[in-house]
Amino acid sequence: MKNTSFITIILILFMLISCNNEYSDIRQSAYDLRFKKAAQRWDEALPLGNGMLGALIWQKDKALRFSLDRADLWDLRPMENVDPPKEAFSWVYDQWKNNNYEAVQNLYDAPYIRNAAPSKIPAGALEFNISEFGEIKNVRLDILSAIAEIRWENGTGLYVFVDATKTTGRFRFENVAGDFSPRLIAPSYHQTDTQPKGLARLGYPEGKIEVSDNTIIYDQEGWGGFRYQIAVTWQKIKNGYEGVWSITSDFPENKSGQDAKAIVKSESGTGFYDAFKKHNEWWSDFWAKSSVSIPDSVLEKQWYLEQYKFGSAARQGAPPISLQAVWTADNGSLPPWKGDFHHDLNTQLSYWPAYSANHLDLEKGFLDWLWSNRGTFKDYTKKYFGTGGLNVPGVTTLKGRPMGGWIQYSLGPTVSAWLGQHFYLHWRYSGDREFLEQRAYPWISDVAIYLDEISVTDENGKRKLPLSSSPEFNDNSRDAWFAKTTNFDLALIRFTYEKAAELAGELGKTEEAAKWNAILKEWPYFTIDENEGLMVAPGYPYHISHRHFSHLMAIHPLGLIDMSNGEADKKIITNSIKNLEKFGTDYWVGYSFSWLGNLKARAFDGKGAAWALKIFATAFCLPNSFHVNGDQSGKGYSKFTYRPFTLEGNFAFAAGIQEMLLQSHTGIVHIFPAIPGEWKDAGFENLRAMGAFLVSAKRRDGKVTEVKIKSEKGGEFLMMNPFGDEFGIKGGSYSQTGDIIKIVFVPGQTVLMKAEL
Repeated sequence: MKNTSFITIILILFMLISCNNEYSDIRQSAYDLRFKKAAQRWDEALPLGNGMLGALIWQKDKALRFSLDRADLWDLRPMENVDPPKEAFSWVYDQWKNNNYEAVQNLYDAPYIRNAAPSKIPAGALEFNISEFGEIKNVRLDILSAIAEIRWENGTGLYVFVDATKTTGRFRFENVAGDFSPRLIAPSYHQTDTQPKGLARLGYPEGKIEVSDNTIIYDQEGWGGFRYQIAVTWQKIKNGYEGVWSITSDFPENKSGQDAKAIVKSESGTGFYDAFKKHNEWWSDFWAKSSVSIPDSVLEKQWYLEQYKFGSAARQGAPPISLQAVWTADNGSLPPWKGDFHHDLNTQLSYWPAYSANHLDLEKGFLDWLWSNRGTFKDYTKKYFGTGGLNVPGVTTLKGRPMGGWIQYSLGPTVSAWLGQHFYLHWRYSGDREFLEQRAYPWISDVAIYLDEISVTDENGKRKLPLSSSPEFNDNSRDAWFAKTTNFDLALIRFTYEKAAELAGELGKTEEAAKWNAILKEWPYFTIDENEGLMVAPGYPYHISHRHFSHLMAIHPLGLIDMSNGEADKKIITNSIKNLEKFGTDYWVGYSFSWLGNLKARAFDGKGAAWALKIFATAFCLPNSFHVNGDQSGKGYSKFTYRPFTLEGNFAFAAGIQEMLLQSHTGIVHIFPAIPGEWKDAGFENLRAMGAFLVSAKRRDGKVTEVKIKSEKGGEFLMMNPFGDEFGIKGGSYSQTGDIIKIVFVPGQTVLMKAEL
């Protein structure tokens, strides 16, 4: 067993073949969600998805309910005053300077609160009468095969999956006698509704539902000619029923050319199990990309659940992960924060785990969406900021249009810079030079052009922003703007110019590299207190418990201040985290603990990282693993106890576990850099390091026993020696300077290093 991979262990040793069904490929694992009864609320349901379609499986009253969703179901009416911006950034500055900030709030924030749309919208639901089945025996979500299973005491069984490879979902009821059919439940778009956030505020006409012997078609008209269709068809099989459903959408300017009715008609000839085999193959490939093994069962299970949700929510060819992705609220109301794309941390954190978990293929959906809306973003930049180059609205619709809200962030000055980090990371982790030339450098250089043009000179001859902010300090008050550039904005600006110069140099653009380096020198360094570390802004220390660690961006995720840089940076990091913790967690939310886990890992504090991530998993997640912002434990970790479901905290958690096991952001790979001392045995397989290296490692009895490196692109691999003096190497050769091991790879080469050789 010594050479058995962790993936093999997961897929064989810890998975038992289910004896309750005929499907031998449906597996069971220690990471599955298991319950004795169905969830009674939509946000505790079993989640299924494929990046475009989603379903939540739960029980509403006496019916089993599939809450259906599609990622591009959007009401895209322009936001009043905001799309396009009625006034420019210079006008905002004038109102702020003249202490007339209420005018800004009324213009740009009030419409977001007042208007129902633009907004993500739900699709509808399927309901099944299960009153004749009796009591539920067990409920399970098999995360390896992405299939939900429910069994009743009378022997009835249900299997449900959202096809990983097609725009369909499927269900199969077994041991059901007599006639049995679903009901299609339309959202309450047309009903008289007194809810302040009710769907009826959208003003849609009543949808049309057509029912035949074994098919239901629902057509719904939305705003501005937008339409969508849900279709479901089913057929009787031996001792039960099988069905297939689909959702399609049509925008006037972008006709899909297909409808759900045609899709289900075409797919109805394929049986449930035949469809499941292709679906299962996709998920088998997904799980083969990477795995981890850690001796904390809570953290390990949560990591696998986050990977499952990431595989369900992210796809190339689908919209990016929004606040709730493909699981829009099924409660008769608009989704929290309208289910939009928040770029003041939500989309960014959602893609943190993609890189080292080796899921760059799924992360590309985010980058493709950003790139496809580049023209829209440039037009917005010109109209609002009055510059060339590229910035992005901090809160956007499906089409990248601005939505308003707290404008320090929804129309913030450095949004495109944080998004630019994802272009940079994709290049560094993939080694894809075509992407570097055609996407990464053009995006980052456009951001650099914009920042160059919007900046002004301060009294010391240094560059600054006319107005600066630090999400989400001082919420939406006038004081949320700072006259001097905050550490948040400054970190993103310095990162942009540093990386613009680096990528220009990589491409041989020496004059451009020199230009970016020269501009970087014109910006000041960070504002740092000798004892408290990074401040929020000059003259403004971190002095209250706050959910958003925007002032610490230079440490993580940007890595501009890093432990590898020497004692000065170590002191800044230590003092900054100590000061963060001094003011407590009263006004943190779930993602705060996930982010702290990443910060602790970057500080090589394994115990602290595990502590923060354990609190996230046990106090800020519902039984189905959904992150709900507020503390659900009753233990007082936060004074926020509400439960709006969003996903960024979930995915930032996964990234935190990965940071504990492998770090490569400095160009030198660290194996197990931040694990608690009591984790004597641990391991991972195929985590991705910068430079397009796949790394696997094992730790036994407190010592690293094996490291395997596979190079996709070739090149120089640098690693901090994890073994000590006694180790050997197969498949290559190495040199060592101090504690740094260097191996030069050719593309496709694999090297195995072992302590016992």
